[in-house]
Amino acid sequence: MKEKQLIETIVEGIQEKKGKKITTVDLSNIESAAASYFVICEGQSTTQVAAIADSVREYVQQHTGIKPFGYDGYQNSQWIIIDYGSILAHIFLPEYRNYYKLEQLWNDAKLAEIPDVE
Repeated sequence: MKEKQLIETIVEGIQEKKGKKITTVDLSNIESAAASYFVICEGQSTTQVAAIADSVREYVQQHTGIKPFGYDGYQNSQWIIIDYGSILAHIFLPEYRNYYKLEQLWNDAKLAEIPDVE
């Protein structure tokens, strides 16, 4: 499966649980980056953050057969990361997303905003 298709599937999984402010970060031309792509979004509560992460994992597996290599952050559900190898999905509470500012860590990265689904 191509990375772009997997990113689209991750985004659809986020949208299933009304994740907001979805941003894709293309890090593929940055050698020091931990992955080729980040998909970043936020939920309004720890319950929603966990539900979005569950939705991504289930939606991606159901539609592509791909399971994540790992995931972390369910203990407090303030920031959950799901590892798909070259793609990392980050689901944040808004205040943690604002604090860590992942989108701004690499100035050379290409950002794409995905409109919220109403």
